[in-house]
Amino acid sequence: MNHQFQLPGSYKKWTYGLIGAGVIALLYGFIALHPFEQAGHGHGNASSTRFWAVLLQNSVFWLLVVNAAMFFLCVTTMAMGGWQVALRRVPEAISSVVPILGVITFAILMAIVWGGRTDIYHWLDKEAVAKDAILNGKKGFLNPIFFSVWSFLTIFGWWALGRKMRSLSLKSDQNGPMDYETGKKWIWTNTVYASLFAVVFTLTVASTIPWLWLMSIDAHWYSTMYSWYTFASTFVSGMSLIALFIIYLKNRGQLEYVTDEHLHDIGKFMFAFSVFWTYLWFSQYMLIWYSNQPEETKYFIERIGTAEKAGPFKGIFFFNVIVNFLCPLLILMKKGSKRNWTVVTFMAVLIILGHWIDFYQMVMPGTLHEKAELMPFEFGIACLFIGLIMWGAGQYLGKHSLLAKNHPFLKESMIHHT
Repeated sequence: MNHQFQLPGSYKKWTYGLIGAGVIALLYGFIALHPFEQAGHGHGNASSTRFWAVLLQNSVFWLLVVNAAMFFLCVTTMAMGGWQVALRRVPEAISSVVPILGVITFAILMAIVWGGRTDIYHWLDKEAVAKDAILNGKKGFLNPIFFSVWSFLTIFGWWALGRKMRSLSLKSDQNGPMDYETGKKWIWTNTVYASLFAVVFTLTVASTIPWLWLMSIDAHWYSTMYSWYTFASTFVSGMSLIALFIIYLKNRGQLEYVTDEHLHDIGKFMFAFSVFWTYLWFSQYMLIWYSNQPEETKYFIERIGTAEKAGPFKGIFFFNVIVNFLCPLLILMKKGSKRNWTVVTFMAVLIILGHWIDFYQMVMPGTLHEKAELMPFEFGIACLFIGLIMWGAGQYLGKHSLLAKNHPFLKESMIHHT
C-alpha cells in the first residue's frame, strides 16, 4: 500500500496562490491602512485599528484551530482510543503548524502590546487605568509584562509538548514491531505526555488565554463561559479541518485503512461540538440578557444594539447561530450524512467559515465599534493563514509515512466499526 504522500502540483498551486493572495493583502494593509499610526480608544485612525484587529482575529483563530488537532490526539490517547490510529498522521501534520503560527501570533501580540495600541487593548492606557476602578482592579494580570510572559510560556508549552507527541509517534515507524512489554511502555509514555498537554491546554485555551488575547479587548466585560465558548468554536473547526485533509487524501487513493466508519466518528465530533458551542452561546447570551446588568449587557449592546436601535453586528451575531448550529444540527444529525464524503466536506468548510466569522464578531465591535464591516482585506489575511497551514501540513505529510506503523492499536483501527 502507498503510505507516502507526494505533494501534487495542484496542491502546491493552491498553497502558494493562497499565500500570495495573503501577502498582497498584507502589503495593501501596510500601504493603505497606515498600521503604525496611533489611534485612541474608539476614535482616531480607524484604518490603523482595522489592520491590527484583523491580524489579531486571524492569528488567534487559526493558531487555536491547528492546536486543537493536537488536543484531539491527546484526549483520544488518554482514553486509550484506537480508532483514530489509521488517521492520526493528519492531526499530527496540522498540529505541526503550531510553531509557525505561534511565532506569527506572538509577534502580532507583542506589536500590539508594546506598540501601545490602546485602540485594541484599552488597558494599555495607564492614565485610563488609574482613573478606572474596574481596569485598576485587573492590572495585576492586564499589564504588558504578564501578558507577554504568559503568552510566550503558553505558545512554547503547546509547541514543546506537541513536538514530543509527534516524535513519539514517528518513533513507532523507526523502531519496528513492538512486543507486549515494549508496546505497553510506549503507550504509557504517550499517555503521560498527552496528560501533560491536556493540563497545559486546560490552563491556557480553556481558561486564561482567551481572557488575555480576546476578552480583554472589552476589559470591562467578563464571562465565566467565554473560554469554553472559544474552545468549542476552535475545536469543532479543528475537527472540520482534520476531516478536509482526510477526505483530500482519500480522494487521492491514500489512507487506505480509513473508512466510512472513521469519517462517521469525525462527523460525530463535528455534530456534537456544534451543539456544545450552541449551548454555551445560548447560556452566555440568555443569562446576561436575563440579569440585565449594565457591565455585562454592554458586550451584547455593542453587537446587536437595543430595542430602539439595531447594532451594526446584529446580522452577523445571529447568522452565527444559523451557520454554526442549525446547519450542523439539521444536516449532520442523520447517520448517512456523517458517512457521506461530499456532505462532510461541505459542512467542514461551512463550520470553519462560520467560526471564523464568530471570531470576527468577537474582535471587531470592541476595536472598530460601528465602523467595522467585512472587507476583502479580512479575507485576504485569512487566505494567508490558510495557505501557511496547507504548506506546513503538506511538508509534514510529505516527509513521513501516512500510516503510524507498528502502533500497538493499529489493528483495532483497521477493523474499527462505529
